[in-house]
This record gives sequence, structure tokens and C-alpha cells, in this order.
Amino acid sequence: MNDILLEIKDLHAGIEGREILKGVNLTIRRGEVHAVMGPNGAGKSTLSAVLAGRADYTVTAGSATYCGRDLLALPPEERSWAGIFLSFQYPVEIPGVSITNFMKAAIGARRKAQGLPELKPAEFLKLLKDKMALVQMKGEFAKREVNVGFSGGEKKRNEIFQMAMLEPTLSILDETDSGLDVDALRIVADGVNRLRTPESATIVITHYQRLLEYIVPDVVHVLKDGRIVRTGGRELVDLIENQGYDGIEG
Repeated sequence: MNDILLEIKDLHAGIEGREILKGVNLTIRRGEVHAVMGPNGAGKSTLSAVLAGRADYTVTAGSATYCGRDLLALPPEERSWAGIFLSFQYPVEIPGVSITNFMKAAIGARRKAQGLPELKPAEFLKLLKDKMALVQMKGEFAKREVNVGFSGGEKKRNEIFQMAMLEPTLSILDETDSGLDVDALRIVADGVNRLRTPESATIVITHYQRLLEYIVPDVVHVLKDGRIVRTGGRELVDLIENQGYDGIEG
């Protein structure tokens, strides 16, 4: 099995005619955690949106190959079915839809796309209970509408719960640490760490080193002005903390 999960070459993309990504190159292998750091406006969230297939972003050049397939040619739902998960910086509310029904529909669609039978009710409920325990969510949350009335920390915890339920091959965490207090951050990070496998990989997108104290990356990238200007190990996080992004050049 090829250990390269995602390979991005010279990726250019933007929105409303404005170029944001200006030649991103990135290779992610199975079992790895990659951190993408950078200042506001660097293109971090644009990268996650393009990989997830958001229709309002346009790719103008370059390629992205996922598990040997042309990722950019796949519609968003097929990317999800293929094992790509995006944790939103600002999770949306879905009034009228319970977390249980939302996850049942999501898992059902993915299993159908994979040619697998639908989970039996008892199997689904056991999975739901086990994964809620993983991220320390109370059972009562299963009946609540998706993110409606949730605190910021509860929304982010719900994102990691969805990730646990779907067991993705590639998880993209877009500033999951935004707005979290220390306790919520630890719970979210612990859930991410427990879900790590030799076959899967994670991209952690963040401004700050705080999250990376709990989710230790194998590789760190600095994204500035639409390009990755530096790649290194965990020591690069400390360099950013000491010098700021202005002190990081290619």
C-alpha cells in the first residue's frame, strides 16, 4: 500500500477572482499529523476549503491527489465518502435535526457509497454511545439539534464526535482550538489523539502553539501569503513562538 495519502502540487486557488493560494506543495503520508500554521490571511482556511470541495473557491492551477485519485475532480460528497473530514472553524447550526438523525444519515450515506450494508439500530446506538464517551459528551446531547444552543466548546467537541463516528482517513481540523478554554481544548485534543491510526492522517490548522502542546505534530508547515515558506519538525513551533511569523522565511 502506498503510504502517500495526499499529495498537493503547485496548487493555486482563490475566491471571487482573488488568488489566495499561490503555489502550495504538500505531501502527507499515512500515520502522520501535519500542522499548518500562519498569520491571518495566509490562506490556511482556503486550503481546507479547497480540499473539502467548497464550490465558492476556484482552483486555477496545480493538482491534489488523494489515495491515487484526482481529489479536485470529486464533488464534496464523494470526498467525504472517500474518507475526508473537515472540522469547521465555525460549526453551523442545523435546527430541526437531532445529532442522532444527522449521524445516522451521514454514516448511512457513506456505507452505501462503499457498498456496505446499513448498520442495525443496536449497532448504531452502541457506536453512538461509545464515541460520545470518547469526547466526554453527555448522552442527552444525542437528542439535541445539531449545534443549536451549544457553547463554543460544545460545538467543537461535537465536531470531534462526528469525526470519531465517521472514522475518516484524512481529518482536516480548521482552527478547532478557536475559542476553546483549556479544559475543552484538552478534551478535544485527547479525542483527536485517540483517533490516530497508522492508516490515517490529520492536518491541524492553527494560529497558535497552544493546541500543538496537546496534539504533537510530526511535521510543521508555515503558510504565508499563499505559499508554504518553511517546513520542519516540532522545533519550528517554538521558533514561531519566539520570533513570530515575521521572523520565519523560506
